Amino acid sequence: MRSLIKLFNLGVLSAKQVARNRTRSTLTLLGVATGLFLFTVIETMQQSLRTATVSSAQDNTLIVYRENRFCPATSRLPEHYQEEILRVDGVKDVLPVQIVVNNCGTSLDVVVFRGIPVEAIARSADRIEVLEGSLAEWMQRDDGALIGKTLAQRRKLGVGDRFDAAGISVFVSGIIEAEERSQNNNLAMVHLPFLQQSSKIGLGVVTQFNVKVENPEQLDLVAKEIDLRFKSDSEPTSTKPEKAFFASTAKELVELIGFSRWIGWASVLAVTGLVSNSILLSVRGKVTEYALFKTLGFSKVMIAWMTIAEGLILATIGGIGGILGASLFLHLQSVSIGNEGLILTFLPSTWVVSTGIVASVCLGLLAGLYPAWLAGRGSISQTLKSV
Repeated sequence: MRSLIKLFNLGVLSAKQVARNRTRSTLTLLGVATGLFLFTVIETMQQSLRTATVSSAQDNTLIVYRENRFCPATSRLPEHYQEEILRVDGVKDVLPVQIVVNNCGTSLDVVVFRGIPVEAIARSADRIEVLEGSLAEWMQRDDGALIGKTLAQRRKLGVGDRFDAAGISVFVSGIIEAEERSQNNNLAMVHLPFLQQSSKIGLGVVTQFNVKVENPEQLDLVAKEIDLRFKSDSEPTSTKPEKAFFASTAKELVELIGFSRWIGWASVLAVTGLVSNSILLSVRGKVTEYALFKTLGFSKVMIAWMTIAEGLILATIGGIGGILGASLFLHLQSVSIGNEGLILTFLPSTWVVSTGIVASVCLGLLAGLYPAWLAGRGSISQTLKSV
């Protein structure tokens, strides 16, 4: 217990030393905050990508798309395929979907219209919460749209507004939030016949089918059976698990976010060097103080701990500031990126925030080791002689 109290008191002394050197400490804190801001944003992107592309044992959704087509504008399938797909063993439900996007390439401002049958909302497996407006009004209006909360924030939309994009004009009947599928928070859900007519594709034609499978272990088997049924038709299909479909369709997006990992590691190394350099300057400027501490009975271990504590304080406070700043920025700006009609929303999770805080503490500890060794070594006479 006494040892813990002693360590705490030494930590308080280190905090006073950090506060005394205001200019150096402030610049170091700003540098650490900038590095952890970048690290948090990149980790959020990486986690969002993993969530969207890495399959789990519970995934039971297949995407039936037009073979050799990627952009929603080029994928056209007859709506009557739904009846054939339902006959496949292991298929639980089939949802015909029409998708229209304002930009099929990689973009930060992608608007996706998803046309679905009205009755699909009632039997949908997705958990959708209506934050504003009502489902009843959406069902009554042919041009009604349920806008995801992220899209509503980005475009500053409210219930009762009219919304135009990609040549489609809709009435905002409600603002929705989907907990299980973050993509739904970034799209406009409209009536299937309305979207087919507004996009001039025509009734009876859809972009894709979302297929629910009874047993997740049969995903590949059901996918092969679906493609086999339409292999000789004029519109052959390509069926993949939902997350595999995302990974194969948005290759540019996957490569872009994958490359950002190196930037994240670079920011971590920069923060480590910054904190270590700051502490080294502090150690060299306090040679006389360390000699006085040794004269008063401070051991080498105690002086080393004071130096390490200084690094921990700078890295932890600066890191928490950068992490909170990144979280606030991503929530307020509703940052998302889309490709081929698929959207990734970047919202930091508890895991990302916790990882950032732990990383800050570890960086502070690592950055303070060498300066702590320099501060603790040598006798009193040697320390004074170096002044």
